[in-house]
Amino acid sequence: MKGKIIVIEGLDGSGKATQAKLLASALAEKGENVKGITFPDYESDSSALVRMYLKGEFGSKPGDVNAYAASAFYAVDRYASYKKDWGGLYNEGGIIVADRYATSNGIHQCSKLDESLWDEYLRWLDDFEYTKLGIPAPDLVIYLKADTDISQKLMTGRYNGDESKKDIHEGDIEYLKRSQKAAAYCAEKLGWKTVECVRDGQMRSIEDIHSEIMTLIK
Repeated sequence: MKGKIIVIEGLDGSGKATQAKLLASALAEKGENVKGITFPDYESDSSALVRMYLKGEFGSKPGDVNAYAASAFYAVDRYASYKKDWGGLYNEGGIIVADRYATSNGIHQCSKLDESLWDEYLRWLDDFEYTKLGIPAPDLVIYLKADTDISQKLMTGRYNGDESKKDIHEGDIEYLKRSQKAAAYCAEKLGWKTVECVRDGQMRSIEDIHSEIMTLIK
């Protein structure tokens, strides 16, 4: 009996980690067998290539590593996590709440490609991760939509104003804007549920966003 995978997706600074933890806790309180996971899995050796990429060891800009190579870095990390950490619980019917998943490749790697190639890439990604590698596809993807200027302010606060701590994704505004456009496309194309995290130029409260997510889950 297969379980369920619920993905909380979004750009950096959108509150994914917070909302994923709240959702996992809420489901556990309802008696569900649930596990929260986060990607990349920085505690695992499987994320070594991702860490090297984000630190700029393969180039100082995201586009220095092509979409397909970068996709493979992240996909291998997910495969290792599935085999070692949560595959058993999922295959026994448990619920997995993921802070990012294969869906993040759609957002961050489409942004490196011409828009005319997005559909081709998304077909390749679906086949590569869910068929060739064999990790399970998500049952529900919730996209937390936040303006890049607001999410940038939140990230700057996270690093106490030290811009040097941002990785090559977080520090590249133009790349993030392209990724936001790609995310909107993926959400519509792939049937994700979108939660508007900004209202009247301000981030909605954590509790307000969580309440909307719980409504979507129901």
